[in-house]
Amino acid sequence: MNRPAIAVTGLGMITPVGHTTDTTWDGVRAGVSPAATVPELHGCAVDFACTVTGIDLDDAVGGRTAFRMGRYVKFALLAAREAVADAGLDPAHWDGARVAVVVGTSSGGSAGLTEQAVALERRGPEATSPSGILLTIPSMPAAEIAIDMKATGPSLAPCTACSSGVTALSVARDMLTLGHCDIAIAGATESIVFPIAMTGFGRSGAAAPRDGDPARLCRPFAADRTGLVMGEGAAIMVLERAEDARSRGAAPRALIAGTGATTDAHHPTSPHPSGSVARAAVDAALRDAGWRAEDVDHVNAHGTSTPLNDATEAALISRAYPHRPPVTAPKGVLGHCMGAAGAIEAGLTVLTLQHGEIPPIANLDAPEPGFDIDCVTKVPRAATVRRAVSHSFGFGGQNAVIALQATS
Repeated sequence: MNRPAIAVTGLGMITPVGHTTDTTWDGVRAGVSPAATVPELHGCAVDFACTVTGIDLDDAVGGRTAFRMGRYVKFALLAAREAVADAGLDPAHWDGARVAVVVGTSSGGSAGLTEQAVALERRGPEATSPSGILLTIPSMPAAEIAIDMKATGPSLAPCTACSSGVTALSVARDMLTLGHCDIAIAGATESIVFPIAMTGFGRSGAAAPRDGDPARLCRPFAADRTGLVMGEGAAIMVLERAEDARSRGAAPRALIAGTGATTDAHHPTSPHPSGSVARAAVDAALRDAGWRAEDVDHVNAHGTSTPLNDATEAALISRAYPHRPPVTAPKGVLGHCMGAAGAIEAGLTVLTLQHGEIPPIANLDAPEPGFDIDCVTKVPRAATVRRAVSHSFGFGGQNAVIALQATS
């Protein structure tokens, strides 16, 4: 089967370091984490996170619909609007029946569900919101984007934990390949910084313990890494068949060359210690792209700053890419944006392809001794990057890898 090339023609982001793609890129390049104490987490063992600040989300969404949207939905809608504008498309003039929306999330509206449960318990049914159920459904980001943009094609909401973003992009790529749509609005969103979730991550041992400045706690691949720092945000891409994009005069940012997915089937939270099943996802993405391992110029690592994940991934990278391509891990800056992380990091990989610059890993001087990987540290590294991969490894052993290629 001769598959059409799939192009990224639009990109939108909202993250802890920026409310747009450009400001997010600048913040990640700076290599400084914004992690700080969060007042709403007062009294929790984990009372810090990387959060989106400095924006009135209701005002940014506009109109009279924001009341029914959870924070995670607002993130997705704002990122989608930026992506569609970036693609040079106008929903008023497209055939909505040929536009698909695929937006993943890990926790969905668990924060909204918790708020409604507390209101019910403390003040009774009349204190709950008439829109309470809309604040909780994981498919609402896709639904609200479809409503906002009159996209009446397929609408899906993949959930594969921390790999949900790459899963969404993979599904959207396949829908375009199979002719199920002509335009796909795809990515992921997450907002999970609330007391119950943060307490859960603390109790599980996954979160970094409070030890000094929160901005220094997430340090992927460092010898003294102690756990993850939570983040939030969204990234949305507009995907089209490259031929269709060219015919309307659009200039793609990058091409999706291949994807791969596997499941460890080992443990709910710990990666398989051999890394062999995650490696199979890498191999599948390279095979799908038609690349050899040595064709890869850059690896965007999952890099959570947890002891087990980073050790397993470092070993995987050294085996899968023995030519030692430069590695970055954006969670050092952004924190772990959970379901949104894969989409955000795929977007950053697209920007690396475009700009020829690899952002540094925050808070890292050098990788742990024994990690045979070339980590970018301190400052961005100029590099010719034609082909790159981005790893996403989620709870439940859900592995997803995306291979991205420059357009020229």
